[in-house]
Amino acid sequence: METLKKTINNRFEILTMLVVSILFSVLILMIRVKITHSIFLLFLVWNLFLATIPYFISTYLLKIKNKVKICIGFLSWLVFLPNAPYLLTDLIHLRLSTHHFIWIDILVITSFASSGLLILYLSILDMNIILKKHLKEKPAQILISTVFFLVGFGIYLGRFLRYNSWEVLSNTRDLFKDIVNIITQPSQYYQAWLFTICFGLFLNIGYWVFKSIYTSTPFT
Repeated sequence: METLKKTINNRFEILTMLVVSILFSVLILMIRVKITHSIFLLFLVWNLFLATIPYFISTYLLKIKNKVKICIGFLSWLVFLPNAPYLLTDLIHLRLSTHHFIWIDILVITSFASSGLLILYLSILDMNIILKKHLKEKPAQILISTVFFLVGFGIYLGRFLRYNSWEVLSNTRDLFKDIVNIITQPSQYYQAWLFTICFGLFLNIGYWVFKSIYTSTPFT
């Protein structure tokens, strides 16, 4: 009973943290709209919605014991996971900002990106728990580390080749063709490899820091 109560309280703390982060992001965006009279950055709300999908998938999988469902859920989770840190790359839109209001644009995009990273790492923590139920410690850690590089690759596909998660089903042929080309012709697509490695390392280090802080908090 005590364990159940602790789990509920822990999940409540997490959800509260997420809601506060998301609401703050939206609030800053609304202030930006009011000040600039522009709705240009409203697409961040949709991007943040997409970012929450992997977290809901991993939360659902915590309750599932069927291995087939877990495997299917893991693949679905992996497809949507790049949407969370993808928000970081929205900083590229700062080049379109007017000089006078660039400070609030920096604040808005950084806020959304921070929410995306928070969602990413919380979802990874959940998936880590799931994997440890079915894998040994070392393989689970290696898989999680590998996931970050796959996420980096997914972000590259989204930001530079303009693919989205849905195109895994709706545009499979073109997506698969581009992936094969990148893998088999690394010299021609060196930017894709460089982006994937750098972003994968960045997310791995961020996760290590986040996990160290998260596991030392009083409510865990």
